[in-house]
Amino acid sequence: QLQLVESGGGLVQPGGSLRLSCTYSGVPLDYYGIGWFRQAPGKEREGGSCVSSSGGYTNYTNSVKGRFTMSGNHAEMTFYLQMNSLRDENTGVYSCAAGYEVTGQGCPPEYHAWGQGTQVTVSS
Repeated sequence: QLQLVESGGGLVQPGGSLRLSCTYSGVPLDYYGIGWFRQAPGKEREGGSCVSSSGGYTNYTNSVKGRFTMSGNHAEMTFYLQMNSLRDENTGVYSCAAGYEVTGQGCPPEYHAWGQGTQVTVSS
């Protein structure tokens, strides 16, 4: 059974950095892309920055472009989200998700499995 687990969240001051990890187990995901999402308090989940199944394609939402970097690979079964220059509005629960993406050149059109999320709080 596929399981995704996020870790690395915490409390950080504005301008600080965190690195989140998304580790999966149970099923090989070589043809799956990984997405990162955020749910702010009282709001709908949003986001959708993703890395393709090959790792050769990444897409960032405008709000995090230039500050966040995704990395990782299926051989290690772990993906990362490096978050720099954090802002108050980046606060929320961050989840990773896996979706089938066979080309290796795009984001998954939909996501089939989700982790439970890890809390990130940006506050002074």
